[in-house]
Amino acid sequence: MIDSEAELRAKFGEVHPLAITKSRPALDPYSRQFIAMSPFLVISTADQEGKADLSPRGDPPGFVHVLDDQTILIPDRPGNNRLDTMSNIAANPNVGCLFFIPGFEDTLRLNGKARLTDDAELLRHCAVSGKAPKVGILITVEEVFLHCAKALKRSRLWGPEYRQDRSQMPSIARIILEQTCESGVDEAEARKADIDVEADYKSGLY
Repeated sequence: MIDSEAELRAKFGEVHPLAITKSRPALDPYSRQFIAMSPFLVISTADQEGKADLSPRGDPPGFVHVLDDQTILIPDRPGNNRLDTMSNIAANPNVGCLFFIPGFEDTLRLNGKARLTDDAELLRHCAVSGKAPKVGILITVEEVFLHCAKALKRSRLWGPEYRQDRSQMPSIARIILEQTCESGVDEAEARKADIDVEADYKSGLY
């Protein structure tokens, strides 16, 4: 096993200087434009003990509001009320975000310190269909940089040749029922669960 950074570094070449200097301490016009075009991000958090978590966030492009070169606001939308991300932020402000733009193979990485806000004036700008979020995530930017396209090129994430038919796996409702029902899945219950999930997608996004 590799137990130290020194051992790890010994297996790789020198870091290209641009890989270090591309990291910026604040948003610039390019990172602002990338965020404005992005409809999807993944945010990483950790609790007080360092237990890590990742959570997706998505909305129409521009849903993440750039308040200034040092601050962004991510609206929180209705979910399952686990509140993993926000509970972690309340305990540990360190976060990372990875922004995606469909069709782009490069991504944008952003790291900083997060706070939770219920400021009505801030959140009203995040309203969709007349519904403002209850809470938003304010992030003070400490580091931001573009990440090269190698991972998305290898995975062909946007390529139609790797697009999968969703019917190759059961629905999310059935999977969860099978994972949690020790006595087996009742078919009528499974069908109702599928209907309920689809209904929630139609009426519960905001």
